[in-house]
Amino acid sequence: MPQPDTRQITSAPRLLLASGSPRRAELLSQIGVPFFSAATSVEERRRPDESGREYVLRLAQEKARAGLAQAEVEEGAAVWSLGADTLGIVQDEVLEKPRDFADFRRMMGLMSGAEHAVHTAICLTDGDQSFSTVVETRVRFRELSDRLIEDYWNTGEPRDKAGGYGIQGKGALLVASIQGSYSNVVGLPLETLSGFLERAGIPFWQFDRRVDAGMIEE
Repeated sequence: MPQPDTRQITSAPRLLLASGSPRRAELLSQIGVPFFSAATSVEERRRPDESGREYVLRLAQEKARAGLAQAEVEEGAAVWSLGADTLGIVQDEVLEKPRDFADFRRMMGLMSGAEHAVHTAICLTDGDQSFSTVVETRVRFRELSDRLIEDYWNTGEPRDKAGGYGIQGKGALLVASIQGSYSNVVGLPLETLSGFLERAGIPFWQFDRRVDAGMIEE
C-alpha cells in the first residue's frame, strides 16, 4: 500500500491560534486546519476615542502579536499567529461580556425584538506580514420575556459570552434571523479567514483527504 505523501503538510507554515476559546478551536477543526493554540493575556479595555470597530480590531491585532511572541516553535519553522475578538453593538452601545445579571438583563432588553451587529475582528501575522479585517453580521432577536431572560441566565451560558449569548448553544433560541456569516457570530468568520490562510500558505480541509489518493486522512 503506498505511503501517504506528507510533504505538503510538513512544509506548510504552522498556525497558532492565539486564544483559549474552545469555540474558535472547534471552528478551525471544522475546516480541517492543523493548528496549535496558546491563550494570551491582553487587557480588554476600550479607549475613550475608539469606536467599537476600532476597539475589536486593535484587540485582535494585539492578541495575534502576543501569541507570536510567546510561541515555542522549532528553529526556522514558519509560524502565523491568529488573533480574534468579538463584540456586539446595539444602538451605538458596545456589548461585551455581562458583568452580572442586572447588566445582562439590560443588554437583553436592548436586543429584544431588535437587530444588533456582531463584529468579529481577525488578524493573521507572521511578524513581517499581517492580514486583518473586521466582519459584521446582523442578528435580529425575537421578543424576549423577563422569564426567558432569567431562565437563559440561569443556564450559565451567557456569563463568558460577548453580547451575553452563544448562538451555537442555548442562545440559538433567542435568534429570529441573521444576515451575514453565521461563523462570524460564533467567533471566527471562516469565509474571510480562508482567504487569509491561502495567502499565508496555510492548508485547510487536510482531514478530508484520502490515504489512497496520496494524502493524509485523520
